[in-house]
Amino acid sequence: MSLTADANHVQRRAIAHRTHGRKNGPAIRLMSPSDLGQFLKPFVFLDFFDMQGPPFVGPLHPHSGIATLSFLIDGRMDLIDPDGNTVILPSGGIEWMQAGKGMWHGGSVGDSDHGRVRGYQLWVALPPNLELGPTVAAFQATGDIASEGPARVLLGSYGHAHSAIAAPSPMNVLAVTLKARERWIYQPPPGQTVLWVSPAEGQLLANGEALHAEELIAFERSHRKVDFEAVTDTQFILGSAVPHEFPLSLGYYSVHTSPSALRIGEDHIDAIGRRLLREGRIGKM
Repeated sequence: MSLTADANHVQRRAIAHRTHGRKNGPAIRLMSPSDLGQFLKPFVFLDFFDMQGPPFVGPLHPHSGIATLSFLIDGRMDLIDPDGNTVILPSGGIEWMQAGKGMWHGGSVGDSDHGRVRGYQLWVALPPNLELGPTVAAFQATGDIASEGPARVLLGSYGHAHSAIAAPSPMNVLAVTLKARERWIYQPPPGQTVLWVSPAEGQLLANGEALHAEELIAFERSHRKVDFEAVTDTQFILGSAVPHEFPLSLGYYSVHTSPSALRIGEDHIDAIGRRLLREGRIGKM
């Protein structure tokens, strides 16, 4: 082997973990805070859903200490925001819900036409200055999402494209579409050594290694780029970030940086829940 070829091989960014997750109702749970979320934090939870049939109704439920990003590839979601308003998220749209100290939300996935619904829900752990802060809600239709080349910028920035949603810490979340035989190189910004990819469909290579649909691939901590090549038409979601250098204190719907912050967040969402119960908006807690 030549010295040049050997140098190129050394520079390849290795895959540290990969998983097909586990079935969880209508979704595949690819990551949770108790498993790969520990390695990929601030990204701590990822569900991929691909369903067809009657709408799946998610009742009102609480969160604190995290933000949720819902990205809809196909179909429709009817979302109930923290103020009780129903927002329709069309195909290609995103919902950003930064829970802060605590909020409740819910909704339904799919519609009465029983069409195909696909997408991802991602949880992001918030840093100490935001985990007990106010709730922030944002919705974007597909035409409002900035893009550069094959990448749509759901959070952060890529090239000259910047998301209108303020990320809680330095990170990128991109939705990438490649045609067969098309190549795309991702060079993470400085400091963003956390990197993962999840293909939704198609056959994809990363530095020559095959990635599979409905899989989560976590790369080693590094500043190195990744060279993607589509074998067939493909879509995938990618996340990179500066590491979240805080422990994860876990509740059922909450993730905080310390037990004391978790107690404050869970007390707050419990108080909201009692109010919703009095108002008849939920049947039980």
